[in-house]
Amino acid sequence: MYRPELATRICAINEDQVRKYLEPRKLIQALEVAFGRDFRNTVSAPPRMRLDLPSGAVFFTMPCHDAAIPAFGVKLVSIGESVNGGDRVQADYVLFNPATRRIAATIAANYLTDIRTAAISAIATKLLARDELTTLGIYGTGRQALAHILVFSAILPFTTILCCGTQEQKTRAFASRVGEEHAIEVQATTAEECATRSDVLCTCTTSVRPLFKGSLLRPGTHLNLVGTFQRDATEVDSETVRRARVVVDTYEGAFSEAGDILMPIAQGIIRKEHVTADLHELLSGEKPGRQNSEEITLFKSVGHAYEDLIAANLVYERAAER
Repeated sequence: MYRPELATRICAINEDQVRKYLEPRKLIQALEVAFGRDFRNTVSAPPRMRLDLPSGAVFFTMPCHDAAIPAFGVKLVSIGESVNGGDRVQADYVLFNPATRRIAATIAANYLTDIRTAAISAIATKLLARDELTTLGIYGTGRQALAHILVFSAILPFTTILCCGTQEQKTRAFASRVGEEHAIEVQATTAEECATRSDVLCTCTTSVRPLFKGSLLRPGTHLNLVGTFQRDATEVDSETVRRARVVVDTYEGAFSEAGDILMPIAQGIIRKEHVTADLHELLSGEKPGRQNSEEITLFKSVGHAYEDLIAANLVYERAAER
């Protein structure tokens, strides 16, 4: 809800404020409502535009408008080499006042992106994972890995969290840091053990090659794939996708950017129809979630501008209350 008294000035919301205002449980609730209704008739979100920069970095713009809220805005993201030890990914959100079409707020969006991605994974997990959950497996040691650990440990009943990175020493350091800073016990492990022991797996890496063999997965495992969004990159092998019932955040994004799905289709291992549902269809009840305890389920998310708009609007509403 836009505050009239804020209409004449731009509200600048920094990263620390976003961490304070963006509560994972409330964000999950807001995303469930947003994706559960018939958003296709109210939301306009063109494909993200990519600009290759001379430095080798990549710049993306992700606009979105939702007539039902109403709200519109755009996320600006750059991905490149770390500068002075900073993050490889830098994101900001510009939210507009729908009545005046002027900027209402600028919002630091690194944490916003991390938490909205983990929140979407958590929603998919609630819909697709088995009821008896004990072990969460995380591939990756970066921001997304941490966000998934924080969100999942807060809302789902895991008793064990496993983590696997590219290097054993780096993985152990990450597990130690999570324990010290967030009082969450994380066990550093191997890629194989993470795949075989976990009830839920989250791949949060920049890998362009499979992280484990699909034959290692136990029946009943659920996977969330969030790390890659390139047509020629995949975090899992084709055997994983072939064995799984596949759901995506949106069909449009998956069939244009998700190498995890597009590569097995190109290889003739699966057909396009192997993707059985999108998030809206599950939340609205149009299509069922998990169908039996032995089924392997896989949720692929490439990120959608609508998720960012919902998160940014929620942050702005909280800021306006102050």
